[in-house]
Amino acid sequence: MSGVQTLTVAPEDAEIRLDRWFKRHFPSLAHGRLEKLLRTGQVRVDGKRAEASDRVAPGQRVRVPPLPEDGAPPRKDRSPRITDSDARYVRGLVIHRDEDVIVIDKPAGLAVQGGSGTTRHLDALLDALRFDAEERPRLVHRLDKDTSGVLVLARSSAVAAKLAAAFRSKTVRKLYWAAVVGAPKPRNGKIDQSLAKHAGPKGERVSEDEEDGEPALTFYRTVAHAGERIAWLALEPVTGRTHQLRVHCAGLGTPILGDRKYGGGAFIAGLPPPRQLHLHARAIALPHPRGGTLTASAKLPPHMRATWSFFGFEEGQEGEAFPQLVHPR
Repeated sequence: MSGVQTLTVAPEDAEIRLDRWFKRHFPSLAHGRLEKLLRTGQVRVDGKRAEASDRVAPGQRVRVPPLPEDGAPPRKDRSPRITDSDARYVRGLVIHRDEDVIVIDKPAGLAVQGGSGTTRHLDALLDALRFDAEERPRLVHRLDKDTSGVLVLARSSAVAAKLAAAFRSKTVRKLYWAAVVGAPKPRNGKIDQSLAKHAGPKGERVSEDEEDGEPALTFYRTVAHAGERIAWLALEPVTGRTHQLRVHCAGLGTPILGDRKYGGGAFIAGLPPPRQLHLHARAIALPHPRGGTLTASAKLPPHMRATWSFFGFEEGQEGEAFPQLVHPR
């Protein structure tokens, strides 16, 4: 049995859920046992009680109570084996690479991190993206499993710390494209609605909650629409709450096409399959660790291109991504 430990959250663990943090550092600790430790207050973050769904930040101090020896941190050389096929696959996603940063175009359906029932995820493939670097790339932000588009990786712990600070300070600008069912009124505007996470029988769910929720702000613009049937929205989230764009679009009365969780399916009769979520991280602009601004953009995934073609939307009509951001800050 180990003694009480107080561990500092590292930059490469920025913003992951607390239960994911334990899974990463104490893989033998059963989830049920962790939940009991959380309920009884034996696990604390910066001296306060915490929940499994809380996100951790670099520099936070996590109190870890005595654990069985098989719940000790794993050896650093213990990493999943990556097949040649997986290595080729994940390297084929790279759209930008320099000494400090890698940007990939994450496909819809690929989870960023593991979880219950998720065995194939990006985090397990990151060793294939070392290239000539000594360190394993680090995730500095996330996309939902069913969301496609630009995802940034840091190539060292020092760069991860700088990028994590940029995300926290909201100096990173993110542009998303979505197809929504209906057309919002007004066509352009902002959504300023606080959001809170709640546990439910079908897993975590986010809802509007002005009393207990966290502030969440999204600017949106209608790029094109087909009557009142469907609209192509450009979305710029200023905050980065879980499922923020999905909940905000649903709150407008125009849920994102294919959103089973917040839109009741949100399908359109006559639209050919596949019926996937139509949310795409189109572009990102962030301070580069060596100075200047790094911008990167990703083309629409196949299922969204098919919908664009079906309704006569032209991907190129938006032009360059960041000269036409939703809200000029």
